[in-house]
Amino acid sequence: MKVEFSAFPKAFSGNLAVFVAADKQLLASAQAIDKDISGTIVRAIDASRFTGAKSQSLTLLGQAGRMARLTLLGVGKPRELDARSAEALGGLVAAEANAAGQKAVTVVVDPVKGTRLTPGQIAARIALGAELRNYRFDKYKTTDKPEQKRSLEQLTLVVAAPAEARRVHERLAPTVDAVFFTRDLVSEPANVLFPAEFARRARELTKLGVKVEILGEAEMKKLGMNVLLAVGQGSERESQLLVMRWMNGPKSQKPVALIGKGVCFDTGGISLKPAGGMEDMKWDMGGAGAVTGAMRLLAARKARANVVGIAGLVENMPSGTAQRPGDVVKSMSGQTIEVINTDAEGRLVLADALWYCRDRFKPQAMIDLATLTGAIMVSLGREHAGLFSNNDALAERLLAAGKAVSEPLWRMPLGEAYDKIINSDIADMKNVGNRYGGSITAAQFLQRFVKDTPWAHLDIAGMAWAEKDSAVVPKGATAYGVRLLDRFVADNYEEK
Repeated sequence: MKVEFSAFPKAFSGNLAVFVAADKQLLASAQAIDKDISGTIVRAIDASRFTGAKSQSLTLLGQAGRMARLTLLGVGKPRELDARSAEALGGLVAAEANAAGQKAVTVVVDPVKGTRLTPGQIAARIALGAELRNYRFDKYKTTDKPEQKRSLEQLTLVVAAPAEARRVHERLAPTVDAVFFTRDLVSEPANVLFPAEFARRARELTKLGVKVEILGEAEMKKLGMNVLLAVGQGSERESQLLVMRWMNGPKSQKPVALIGKGVCFDTGGISLKPAGGMEDMKWDMGGAGAVTGAMRLLAARKARANVVGIAGLVENMPSGTAQRPGDVVKSMSGQTIEVINTDAEGRLVLADALWYCRDRFKPQAMIDLATLTGAIMVSLGREHAGLFSNNDALAERLLAAGKAVSEPLWRMPLGEAYDKIINSDIADMKNVGNRYGGSITAAQFLQRFVKDTPWAHLDIAGMAWAEKDSAVVPKGATAYGVRLLDRFVADNYEEK
């Protein structure tokens, strides 16, 4: 989709969208157009339930022979119009344009008194929201009819300060690329995106200045990463450890580390999952996808920070060589694990990845992202990711970053009573507890591999894939975590 910013023309035509604030308050352009078309806008509003509330819209057809469609966009209460609300307006524009088969839409961005945003900032955020919502993973579609495809190709933002809007939009453009990069990774089927292919795509980040290193199974074996390797030993695909480094901050600054679970397909192994819905397990690498996308975004915008990204990439497959329930495996940390359930594999991958990260890079903080447990979805649904942390300050900063970019987190408990549940009779620990508090005991397991390093675990099982459209996220892969991690680094670790 092409985005342009322009000054106010002498007259409007084509498919047009204008602002209406809460309580049916027409903004300047809507007032002028309403006068030009003899009060049609006011009469249409009075005949509908449209009030100008946030995310409302009302479309009028064929006005005065000049505008093919005139859409009223509800901006809500002006003081509540922030960056996220403006992005949601853009998502609404894109969704309605595609539903109507429109190829081009012009949005008139009037000044909104009461908001802290300038018109240029509003315009740029609307453009960003429209771009994010306009995403579609259709590379394998060969028979779609025109009405089944995305139609929106051109978005024009009319604003009094087009130069400012362009500058802001240019700063936001890397976000679109990074989010799309991650959505593509998560959307790919497992026969296309397996560990080595994931690693190959991650190598593209070298063009942006990221140092990318790939460890194969022989290298991981020498390091003692037996637990990660055990997860992938039933697959013909070789496991990989992806290491990405963006070191653009002060030399004296220890890096912050981002670690992702990258199970490119999860059958459950010998503890085989039910067949129904197993196809969804192609996105069990959503954590690794988010970490890789975040590294891409940090590099693209030249973040003044030191960041390490690590992803354990495996396939969890059943075969004659797969690990069995009851196996005991020694981790890189030296701790032993009794594998009770081979479908609790993500924590095994992360155990060695976390220890490797801590041991090699000695980061000032570690944040892992993983589609780890169905239990977190029972607790939080698909509205929040679960946040577990051994450090209150780190947890608060992550909560703030998630709120700022509409990728919400909810803090969950940790504690000694939960930790005791995963003690094993024959090893240092077992990889699952009882049926209660499954997401908590999974986090307790991970905590055993971070020692005293400030650490947070984000269980994103309910957030990596959307079952329906939302404001700026179409159904499918969400890239949840990319913007959250970028904002977290920007707010807390980036040299200003």
